[in-house]
Amino acid sequence: MDLATVIGLALGTTLILVAILLGGSFFLFVSVPSLMIVMGGTFATVMIRFGLGDVINATKVAMNAFFTKTSDPGKVIKEIVNLANIARKNGLIVLEQQPIEDEFLKKAIMYCVDGHEADFIEEVLKKEVSLTVERHDVGRKTFGSMGEASPAFGMIGTLVGLVQMLANMEDPAAIGPAMAVALLTTLYGAVLANLVFLPIADKLALRSQEEERNRRLIIEGVLGILKGLNPRVMEEFLETFLPPKDRATDR
Repeated sequence: MDLATVIGLALGTTLILVAILLGGSFFLFVSVPSLMIVMGGTFATVMIRFGLGDVINATKVAMNAFFTKTSDPGKVIKEIVNLANIARKNGLIVLEQQPIEDEFLKKAIMYCVDGHEADFIEEVLKKEVSLTVERHDVGRKTFGSMGEASPAFGMIGTLVGLVQMLANMEDPAAIGPAMAVALLTTLYGAVLANLVFLPIADKLALRSQEEERNRRLIIEGVLGILKGLNPRVMEEFLETFLPPKDRATDR
């Protein structure tokens, strides 16, 4: 579980609720018509832009923001270097018996053990990386679209509430509910966009970048194993994927 995402969402929600409770009744900020306008309009817009299948897939991808943590690239490098040492001493075939935690690395090693050429392995693995990034990008764009649409529908709800209010100026009892719709839809749209949809879109983009980096690292490492590259040289090369402060060979 990604604690940063959970803590951030919980903290933001808690601060808003505390501010509401300190200022008055919680139920003053509950409006079913406002929720219908913002939530209904947002999801309707997203389905028009992306289609039902993409929206459903985006909700699954969104779980990556909460429950998936990218593998530590430093540990991946150590695993690759260890496999390189084993292959250098005992041959590629022995790698088939080695426990490999990362599924993408395991698949790449199996291609090596099966005797495929380096060009074929590189092409297949890079294609898989490209398609994975493409799928993740659809999920990110879906939540980004939600972040764009929810404030817009908040403004639409505000206009609806103002029209209702102006149409009932002679009835003071109708002004209050209409004004509530006008203000609360703007609030709902702003909160959903800036606390939920846009942050999740950014976190999904970050997760996609991290996964792409790890997989590019794995591809380079596996190709190095095929070439019989010295494990020490390979480690130094693969650590170029890391920030300088995380490179063991630079210490």
